[in-house]
Amino acid sequence: MKVALLGYGTVGSGVVEVIRSNSESIEKRAGKPIEIKYVLDLRDFPNDPINELIVHDFNVILEDEEVEIVAEAMGGINPAYNFAKACLEKGKSYVTSNKELVALHGAELLEIARIHNVNFLFEASVGGGIPIIRPLNQSITADEINEITGILNGTTNYILTKMKDEGRTFEDVLKEAQELGYAEKNPAADVEGYDACRKIAILSSLAFGEHVNFEDIPTEGITKITKEDMVYAEKMNCVIKLLGTCQRQDDNVFARVSPMLISKSHPLAMVNDVFNAIFVKGNMVDDLMFYGKGAGKLPTASAVVADIVDAAKHKGTNIMTIWNREKIDLKAKEDVRVAYFVRLENADAGLGERVNEIFGEVKQVEALNGEYAFVTRVMKEKHFSEKLEALSDVKVLSKIRVQE
Repeated sequence: MKVALLGYGTVGSGVVEVIRSNSESIEKRAGKPIEIKYVLDLRDFPNDPINELIVHDFNVILEDEEVEIVAEAMGGINPAYNFAKACLEKGKSYVTSNKELVALHGAELLEIARIHNVNFLFEASVGGGIPIIRPLNQSITADEINEITGILNGTTNYILTKMKDEGRTFEDVLKEAQELGYAEKNPAADVEGYDACRKIAILSSLAFGEHVNFEDIPTEGITKITKEDMVYAEKMNCVIKLLGTCQRQDDNVFARVSPMLISKSHPLAMVNDVFNAIFVKGNMVDDLMFYGKGAGKLPTASAVVADIVDAAKHKGTNIMTIWNREKIDLKAKEDVRVAYFVRLENADAGLGERVNEIFGEVKQVEALNGEYAFVTRVMKEKHFSEKLEALSDVKVLSKIRVQE
């Protein structure tokens, strides 16, 4: 079966390596040999054997009837969206690791694939080498999914782990992460939570069967987390993780990306460094955990090739994926119920009494010098904001949601 590869960067070169290294086992699983016929890239690679497969014109791939599967490892929306749509309409299955493309256009491209009896597959778009898309679509279909919560970004997890273990500042660890290649020169997509947001949008859409727009998901990053916050987390027998979550709450669905304080007994608490993990709660299967390297050349490439194999096995058959284009109206952020950990600058001897008067009963936390710290009861976000505003004359040093 002839395959064309779009993009020969980190993941694209990994796809070639996986196919060539594991060709025999891949052929057995696919039921036929998998051969890369073309590699589309703007560049030439004169010192690489792949150069003989390089083409610069996408139409060469599109018009070649021998090419039945197109695998994309470019990223971004343009030209990936146009390429994906054109391939599917031409009767070619399309495999991608492109989370931006899937989050924005996944429902539409799945519909086009269904119409043309081919497949749009995107296992590598969430969690790198961790299998999660296929289990949600095929293995847990007897369940109602009540929650998906995950550590979906390895860069931020590495930073938070180092801050916790070594007592360092965010800025210091970020610089190290950039030097090691874990963080980009412009790290905003990671540290501001945008990468995790797109991934939880994809998982939410699959879990609930309708489109979750990533632009509707409240998103906070880790740039305000301090080493003092880590000290408090330890006092509370907790850790701080950047979590993407979607949950059913009060007959509605909410989604969010934010730093969370979670108990050390939580399944996600011991997931450290660049590893990712995804926690799924079903109404029948109960709790499931998916764990592994969420990024990297070969883990991500492995997931892309697994989708190529799946497309080859299902030639002429569309794999049903329930993700309708109808948009879910997420529960308003203000109405989501949550508890908060709050650190205040303690300039008032009567501050504790004021906090209890405003918030009702709170759990006081042993505070660092010159501070007052507490955990609220569970309440709506809007009520928390209103109560905190009543303390507007007091400096708020931190406010972090607590996973109950």
